[in-house]
Amino acid sequence: MNELLAAITTGLTAFTATNLDDILILLLFFSQVNTVFRRRHVVAGQYLGFAALVVVSLPGFFSGLLLPRPWIGMLGIVPIAIGISRLLQTESEAAETETPPSATPSTWLTMLSPQAYSVAAVTFANGGDNIGIYMPLFANSPWESLIVILSVFFGLVGVWCGAAYQLMKVPAIAEMLTRYGNQLVPYVLIGLGVLILLDSHTLENRGLVVLTLLISGTFTLNLLRKLEQVSVAKLYSTSKAVSKMEKN
Repeated sequence: MNELLAAITTGLTAFTATNLDDILILLLFFSQVNTVFRRRHVVAGQYLGFAALVVVSLPGFFSGLLLPRPWIGMLGIVPIAIGISRLLQTESEAAETETPPSATPSTWLTMLSPQAYSVAAVTFANGGDNIGIYMPLFANSPWESLIVILSVFFGLVGVWCGAAYQLMKVPAIAEMLTRYGNQLVPYVLIGLGVLILLDSHTLENRGLVVLTLLISGTFTLNLLRKLEQVSVAKLYSTSKAVSKMEKN
């Protein structure tokens, strides 16, 4: 009984200490909910990202070797990339991608959706501290305690999502995030990524700095190329529609 209580207490303490900042991220994600990006995507993505953190943190996953913290810090590229992507997309483009509500898909399809993956990627990238704490915690826990700790963890993920959603119902918070959420999210994600890189001392390693710049540059160029193709396609479609109207 004492071991059970100790495991529950350990799980509560470890999760709370490593996921306090996730409340803000969840608030911002819930503020972006529309006909394309739904609440279920936020919850599914949060569970996917956290499950990935747990898997990476399990003892023996890397043959008993711990990843160096600077390498883990390179996960900061993920929220930076997502932030840049959102920053370059205009509100009109976002509106044009919205589709009418359809029947609620299955849980499995929700898990496989790109929207859930984007939330999961940010959750995973923001979990450098989680990995650093969970690895030794799991390694030093017997199987019975590990199962209890993991049960507490995944239960608290739902509590965190519910708390963030309830906070969104507070008029002052909801109004602020609804009004400024679209503008804030890209900068928050970019700032989060930079903080992850700095906190993990990734940028103190010249080799990792070069690798980070190469990955970021490649992503940005590909994104700009795609946006250019979309703009050209829209321009062609508009000119074609105008020509058709003139003929009529």
